[in-house]
Amino acid sequence: MEPDKVTANAIAEPRDDMEFESHEDAYAFYKEYARAAGFGTAKLSSRRSRASKEFIDAKFSCIRYGNKQQSDDAINPRPSPKIGCKASMHVKRRQDGKWFVYSFVKEHNHELLPAQVHFFRSHRDADLVKNDVRLRKRKNLSSMSKMFSSYQNLDNLDNYLRNPHDKGRSLVLEAGDAQLLLEFFMHMQEQNPKFFYAIDLNEEHRLRNVFWVDAKGIEDYSKFGDVVSFDTTYFANKYKMPLVLFTGVNHHGQPTLFGSALIADDTVYTFAWLMQTWLVAMGEQAPQVILTDQNNAIKLATAAIFPHTRHFFCLWHILDRIPRELEYLGVWQDTIVAKFNKCIFGSWSEAEFDKRWWKLLDRFNLREVEWVQLLYQDRMQWAPTFMRDISFAGLSAFSRAESLNSWFDKYVNGETSLREFIEKYKVILEDRYEEEAKADFDAWHEAPELKSPSPFEKQMSLVYTHEIFRKFQIEVLGAAACHLKKESEDERATIYAVKEFEDDRNYVVEWNESKSSIYCSCHSFEYKGYLCRHAMIVLQMSGVFSIPSRYILQRWTNAALSRHPIGEKSEDMQSKVRRYNDLCRRAIILGEEGSLSQESYDIALCAIMAALKQCSSVNTPAENEARPNNSTVHATCNAEEENQCSTSKEQVPDPKVSNRSKNTSRKGKVTEPDLLGAMAQDGLHQMEVPQVRTTHLHGMVPMQLHNLVPTMFHNVPPTPFQNVASMQLHDNHLP
Repeated sequence: MEPDKVTANAIAEPRDDMEFESHEDAYAFYKEYARAAGFGTAKLSSRRSRASKEFIDAKFSCIRYGNKQQSDDAINPRPSPKIGCKASMHVKRRQDGKWFVYSFVKEHNHELLPAQVHFFRSHRDADLVKNDVRLRKRKNLSSMSKMFSSYQNLDNLDNYLRNPHDKGRSLVLEAGDAQLLLEFFMHMQEQNPKFFYAIDLNEEHRLRNVFWVDAKGIEDYSKFGDVVSFDTTYFANKYKMPLVLFTGVNHHGQPTLFGSALIADDTVYTFAWLMQTWLVAMGEQAPQVILTDQNNAIKLATAAIFPHTRHFFCLWHILDRIPRELEYLGVWQDTIVAKFNKCIFGSWSEAEFDKRWWKLLDRFNLREVEWVQLLYQDRMQWAPTFMRDISFAGLSAFSRAESLNSWFDKYVNGETSLREFIEKYKVILEDRYEEEAKADFDAWHEAPELKSPSPFEKQMSLVYTHEIFRKFQIEVLGAAACHLKKESEDERATIYAVKEFEDDRNYVVEWNESKSSIYCSCHSFEYKGYLCRHAMIVLQMSGVFSIPSRYILQRWTNAALSRHPIGEKSEDMQSKVRRYNDLCRRAIILGEEGSLSQESYDIALCAIMAALKQCSSVNTPAENEARPNNSTVHATCNAEEENQCSTSKEQVPDPKVSNRSKNTSRKGKVTEPDLLGAMAQDGLHQMEVPQVRTTHLHGMVPMQLHNLVPTMFHNVPPTPFQNVASMQLHDNHLP
């Protein structure tokens, strides 16, 4: 790798003529230089005089100096960042007591990370002001998101039958909370115009339901929205604040927040309004799988709003309700719960599930219990036996403590008020962004340690993100405690019985060699998204020494943010991951340098646009020939930027022309890009138009766009508020 060209801008690099009062002062200078340049430091060595016992020599280095050595702990080896980097500073003490730079090696054999330097241990407490996590995250908050695709109207929800007594229901809020909530929304949108919120009013113009999502949540959904959890735990448990959450999980296995809401009731209307509003915020892209509590109103609303989405119930909700619903059985309760668990987790086939289910009901006389009847009717939506082709990405856990939704519990309790929650909301977001940035940093900075000679472990060490690889690695090591026995074989598949000595349980594994299809009764792949130890021992004994590509979910890989799916060959995928990580590191450096001045920004922007166009032509030549001017660059240059970009080999197309030609082909539909382009041409972008979005019975209208172009929104009545930004709220009443 070529030496990195990044140097510290504020701190001069070490020179031969520099002097220091002590070797500690010299190290403090080197640390400051390293912090500005973007690498961690360590005290490599020091030496005292035999006569005076004073320090006379010291050497400081990059944290990646030297070569990695075998860890003393073979079972749980410590990760090491050392990759043979030579960057260092050697200082010595003169006779007069002054210290000078004896030698300095500037070049590194790896990328420098100035934007993530606060993660290095040597710089965590270097400067409490400059290194303040909250300030840094607030500064970068707006750059972490992307505008959702378009505004759409909400369907008319009045066709859902509602009890006449529900019409006047409203949020139960304390005095001043409604005004506080609106001010919070406006403040968030001032910081980032892509912040989205919607308000549902009852017939008396009181707040009934409220939804909001930050811009990062919208972008995260575009990448990790395959599985979504709709969590009503706080509302169902009668918390002081009726909070409902849309959550998911990113490629590091960390929870992501796709939206938050406060609701007045649990009617079909409320859930349908909330789901439809959330769908609009997410660009009308429905998830593949949605997980909810077992609730009839939620079930009806989900079927209406997400007709093509697979709807399942969170397993921990079901397991949690079994003892509560059957509490009246007293001393038999523990026995019944154990039998239910055996039926749920021990049934290999649907026939076996049914046999155990009815035997259980007859033994404890439960056939006439209404909740048990409903549970059986919905078995396709919660029982693992019926879910061979589903992936829950870790969102459907066996207990609340294991659930990723529980990460909110440390911020919210039964007595948390709306005011307290609003104060914590930014902290919640910032903590999540910091955790994700730290995980990205670790993935770039350290390679995972291998703990076995398993080919599966070596294969996935270059593919999975660190956190997912650590979980997968546990399964690899656990395969040593498994013993398998072939039970049956036919032209369709081979059935194995796998005995696991660690938990003293038996599992069934079905292997179809012709289709490279494998299925285990532990349901690890369905619930966690990676293969289990039982499946791997069967693959290995069948002569297969690499994980089939169908069992490598792209959402768990280092290439999760790539728009292209994983290829069939693992070698190609590993090469792609390496290229992707390298480009990400270089992009961070380019972003740092390009943001220092307008001139450097223009240079960086034009270089990115030109590179994107060339890469697009290489990767999708057929598509490029069909659309030479519309599909290459999705950025906007003003006239000055276009002139600066003219030095490239090919002229960058005018975005106004591209948007106009592209949008006129959409059967005459007027979209938001059309409108914004027209606004820019006519000088409307200089108008101070409130960014508040509000809903009233029939739909949601971006107020400023509704006023400018009323024909954009069909069947939407004029908003009753002409200046929402300046209105005052008393309690939860909108005048």
